[in-house]
Amino acid sequence: MKMKLITAAVAALVAASPAMADLTFSSLSYRTGPYAANGIPFADGYADYFTLLNERDGGIGGEKINLVECETGYNTEKGVECYESTKGSGALVYQPLSTGITYQLIPKATADGIPVHSMGYGRTSAKNGKVFSNIFNYPANYWDGASVAIKHLLDINGGDISGKKIALVYHNSAYGKEPIRTLEELSKKHGYDLSLLPVDHPGQEQKSQWLQIRRERPDYVIMWGWGVMNQVAIQEAVNIRFPMENFIGIWWSGSENDVKPAGEAADGYKALTFHNVGSDYPLYEDIQDYVVDAGLAAGAGDQIGTVLYNRGLYAAMLAAEAAKTAQKIHGTSAITPAMMRDGMENLEMTEGKMTALGLPNFGPSFKVSCENHGGDGFGAVTQWDAKAGEWKMITDYMQSDQDVLAPLVAADSEAYAKENNITPGCN
Repeated sequence: MKMKLITAAVAALVAASPAMADLTFSSLSYRTGPYAANGIPFADGYADYFTLLNERDGGIGGEKINLVECETGYNTEKGVECYESTKGSGALVYQPLSTGITYQLIPKATADGIPVHSMGYGRTSAKNGKVFSNIFNYPANYWDGASVAIKHLLDINGGDISGKKIALVYHNSAYGKEPIRTLEELSKKHGYDLSLLPVDHPGQEQKSQWLQIRRERPDYVIMWGWGVMNQVAIQEAVNIRFPMENFIGIWWSGSENDVKPAGEAADGYKALTFHNVGSDYPLYEDIQDYVVDAGLAAGAGDQIGTVLYNRGLYAAMLAAEAAKTAQKIHGTSAITPAMMRDGMENLEMTEGKMTALGLPNFGPSFKVSCENHGGDGFGAVTQWDAKAGEWKMITDYMQSDQDVLAPLVAADSEAYAKENNITPGCN
């Protein structure tokens, strides 16, 4: 029944598209299932930004926007079904919000000529656009995140973490395994000891992992979690009295949902990010006026300014800017997915552009090219202030260790090219 409804909705969309909208964007969301608490604010931010552009600007380049949302439940099979059932709508780009779904869509979307933006997730080596022509992961990827975490530890230890013990608590999936290779390479460079502690989906059972942490007493714990796994891990860390300031999550382990269940005890927990926090930006006044007050918000309006709402909004903003770039390149407002791909490959985000959009100092400046679909690898560290009930940026943006990461990206992407008979190159 669900798939029939999706198909009917897409058929209606295609039939009505000339009158309704000329630019179609997709949202592979999950408002249900074990990860819904994190999927909802992202989907809301993504939708609200496009609604703002329609209501305030009349769309993008004079073309109205239509957003096709399809529920995946964070299930890879359902995500692929959503892609197959919606690609006929003319969707310009897909944002899967799942590493598992992204891996499955890489060959499919490439063959179909549709770009995928796996922003801060997915296959890290997709940064090499000479191999992954239609896959983009700017402004930063998982290996960047792992490196930025280590850079932060170097910064707070006077540049020397040799002999330190670092434990990685990770979701036992393609997503959670992404940083392992990078952390292993960085351990060779910096001399720390790395231990690996996998946590099975969905992550509610972690007693044994945290008993091991209590026994082995690592100096720092890095976490690659999502959904309820994060909440449980932070509570388990509290239970064994692990110092919160020595506990660092990837950007998918640093939302309000992750820390609030532990109350005051979560104070000091850290998480990586590739965009700023809060809602103190001019753009949010327009969101309030044109979207929330107009009764057009995707949700209840209570998620605005939260970490994951901001991330969804940021993803939509980058998609819109790539669409504008594509319109300029091709001299038409009615762009196709292939033209959108060109816009993404030529996207440049500057501080001046973000300020003009009402988001000053919101994200790092970066430039995309055929050789580099992943941006420049800048990330920062945030910390939870339980008393204030908010995340705070405690570092400037810092670039990942490209001397270590570039060879890893090259080796992995070249291996993929060989396995799939791809001749690397630029169009």
